Amino acid sequence: MSEVSHSPKNVFQGMKTKDLISWNTLIGGLAMHGRGVDALNLFIRMKNAGQKPDGITFLGILCACTHMGPVEDGLAYFQSMAHDNSIVPQIEHYGCMVDLLPRAGRLEQAMDFVSKMPMEPDVVIGAGLHGACRTHKNVELAEVALQRLIELEPKNPANYGKMWPG
Repeated sequence: MSEVSHSPKNVFQGMKTKDLISWNTLIGGLAMHGRGVDALNLFIRMKNAGQKPDGITFLGILCACTHMGPVEDGLAYFQSMAHDNSIVPQIEHYGCMVDLLPRAGRLEQAMDFVSKMPMEPDVVIGAGLHGACRTHKNVELAEVALQRLIELEPKNPANYGKMWPG
């Protein structure tokens, strides 16, 4: 008796018609489970198949870049959202970029990126940026990020505990 594989990738490949939801589901799943190269390759297949990406697609792509580390690719995908696809980046897309840049040691660029966001950063972005500054032992930028985090969430006592080295 032969085994039938019901892996998401096999199910996807067996689909007669693939809609945006099916493409996004597999791209996002691959990205979140450390298979960024597969996610990016699937994105290329998606475009070649004539499927237009949306904001969810780019969230998966940016997540893949964050886990893989290709900063320049992540920046290019982020730029292509608006320039090539007329998709306005949302705070989640900015969050991916603020995660990606510091992983490559580009803290100043991440801080500049946050300062140029068209919306107020949320506490997730603030905490991520502060954590990255601490990881890279950049006390000056960590203090700036922490001050901004306290402004965003002044009643959170955990923010005040972050003032001391851990």
